Amino acid sequence: MQFDLNRWFFSRHLHDDEELNLVVHKHWFIGVKFLIVPILSFLFCIYLITLFPLYTVIYYIVSIWAVVSLVWLLRNFFDYYLDAWVITTDGIIDVAWHGWFHRTSTRVLYSDIQGVSYEIQGVLNTVFSFGTLSAEKISTGNAISLDSVPKPREIEQKIMKYMEDYMNTNNLKDSKHVQELLSTIIAREIQLEDFDDSSNDE
Repeated sequence: MQFDLNRWFFSRHLHDDEELNLVVHKHWFIGVKFLIVPILSFLFCIYLITLFPLYTVIYYIVSIWAVVSLVWLLRNFFDYYLDAWVITTDGIIDVAWHGWFHRTSTRVLYSDIQGVSYEIQGVLNTVFSFGTLSAEKISTGNAISLDSVPKPREIEQKIMKYMEDYMNTNNLKDSKHVQELLSTIIAREIQLEDFDDSSNDE
């Protein structure tokens, strides 16, 4: 069984009857931009550690620097990776990571989405094909957005497809519910008529 990093990180945001369709991250270029400096810092520390003998002051200082660089690297990775849109069978969950002890998530059901749009602005964004993805809520008119999304047009089309599937499923459930109500009412009326007939015979 293949390990799914997205499912491991984001499944806690799902309800019991909800399925994960897609996780939208920022462009890998943004990840490289945030990770390159702490990676170089950590590698440089490893190089310095090999130059100095054990149990010296400089060795301990560089070792502490290496640990700090590693924590810095992990923090930047989580800041990049955990700022995402979790697209499920029910809606969009906007997840944001603000630090080790501060996370937020905003859930918007497909039934409360007025529209999904994207914007690609600037030379760099056009060349690398990334932009801002937005979803406007019907109830408040506010919008949730995620910037630096790769191929936002494709993501927009996928979300619209998931919205259509959600609406079709809900309409089917509603029609089945109406059918069940009607069949219950009809069965009750038949029972009442049978009861009246039996009362008249007596």
